[in-house]
Amino acid sequence: MTELKVKSEIEVHSYSGGIVGPGIAVAGIVSDGGTIRSGTPPGCWGPMITPKFQGGHEVTRPVAVEGAEIGDAIALKLKKLRVTSLATSSGVMEFVAGRYLGDPFVAKLCPSCGATSPASHIEGIGDDAVRCDACGAEVSAFRFSNGYVIVLDRENNVSITVSKAIAETIAGDARNLSALPGSSAQHSILSLARADIAGLATRMRPFLGNIGTTPSRDIPDSHNAGDFGAYLIDAPHGYSLSLDELNLHKTDGHMDTNSVREGAILICPVKVPGGGIYMGDMHAQQGNGEVAGHATDVSGEVELEVEVIKGLSLDGPILLQCPDDLPPLAKPLSADERRAVTALAARYGQSEIESNGPITFIGSGANLNDATHNGLTRATKVTGLPYDEILNRATIAGSIEISRLPGVVRVTFLCPTPILEKLGLAHLVAEQYGLS
Repeated sequence: MTELKVKSEIEVHSYSGGIVGPGIAVAGIVSDGGTIRSGTPPGCWGPMITPKFQGGHEVTRPVAVEGAEIGDAIALKLKKLRVTSLATSSGVMEFVAGRYLGDPFVAKLCPSCGATSPASHIEGIGDDAVRCDACGAEVSAFRFSNGYVIVLDRENNVSITVSKAIAETIAGDARNLSALPGSSAQHSILSLARADIAGLATRMRPFLGNIGTTPSRDIPDSHNAGDFGAYLIDAPHGYSLSLDELNLHKTDGHMDTNSVREGAILICPVKVPGGGIYMGDMHAQQGNGEVAGHATDVSGEVELEVEVIKGLSLDGPILLQCPDDLPPLAKPLSADERRAVTALAARYGQSEIESNGPITFIGSGANLNDATHNGLTRATKVTGLPYDEILNRATIAGSIEISRLPGVVRVTFLCPTPILEKLGLAHLVAEQYGLS
């Protein structure tokens, strides 16, 4: 086998087929400080209606980072996120009984010939368009209970849902309007032409729903989190895990956190040599919580820079959000506010004014309570601050925000600068928020 050379810039245009883990060969090795670029296919609905996928997304093959060792962390600086799709479709899902084993995202079955993860093709337009290659039966394990087709204006960052007639016209050119990359193996969800909502206009605000480092065991890409991953516990298929195994191996790359967007910095755990950076599941827009279960999955172009942080042992991601995305109480004080605080402290004889900066811990779990506890516990473990102090800081100088139902949250608070320095993060926090 040819030895891979370390490069300062790497482009990735091949995908993992729905699985993330050490069993997926790396696409290359990038130098510390180097750049990764990719064109990413949509996540969720396209892979969901493609029965051969054993995960709910189609993310890139991983890229190793030179010098990254287990127990380190890698900062991903998101320099560019650009939507390339002209249209997409999404909505609330229903499962089709008899067409999966335990989990329709992972173990799909043909109801007619019994094939597992069968090869398939698109034939016609509508709910019955996905057909088994072996026997010709309609084979999708998913249905829309309420769905829509939405067209996208990437230059003006606006979009609008369309009528059934327009959706059916779009379905006739689904792959091109989806802008599926050449190596993508998914069916386009536009082929179903579901249009229950027409004429709803909304802004675009793209972000990546699944990005991070490789888990230390092969798992479905959509299940690399505490909530979706819970479906793997004692599951009746080949990716079954115990709860302890899930918590040990996952890296929480599937966050659906809408502030993981251009300009943000995501700091990820290294659980395999080189870290294994992967990305995918770009959304055109999504409110907090992704309450419909799915949002507007699109193809896109991504560019990021990597930085290894030695000795920063993490269980899950830390996010340095864009300044505009910070909750109000976690935003650094303005110059006028600092002057007012200095005067207030002097009035009462308080000599010390803490130097600090915003930091966000991602927490995940089977439900929002578990996810919140997980995020708070991670913050305590990493910073060394007492758990109850994290509670106080997140209450008066931060926030708890829902990223995804049923179980991904953001825990944000102002963290003392000496702790950020000890963690090796102070320079990133200062850079992100203009702190001196």
